[in-house]
Amino acid sequence: MEQLMKLLKEFRDDVDFENCKDLVDGKVFDSFEILQLVDEIDDEFDVIIPAGEVVAENFNSAEAMYAMISRLQK
Repeated sequence: MEQLMKLLKEFRDDVDFENCKDLVDGKVFDSFEILQLVDEIDDEFDVIIPAGEVVAENFNSAEAMYAMISRLQK
C-alpha cells in the first residue's frame, strides 16, 4: 500500500488519497487521468489492468486500487 500511496502522491499531490473515497464518482479524476493512472500502475506493479477492471469501483479510493492490484498480481 505504501508503494501505491507514493505513486498516487506523485501523480496528484493535491488529493488526500488517505481519506478520499470518491475519486471517480466525485470527479476528482477525469477519464484521461484514469487512463494515465492505469499506465502508471501497470508499470509500477508489473500488472496488466484489463479494460473490464477500469470501472469506478476500482478507482474510487486508494484501498480499492490496492485491492485490484492485489487481485491482478495473483
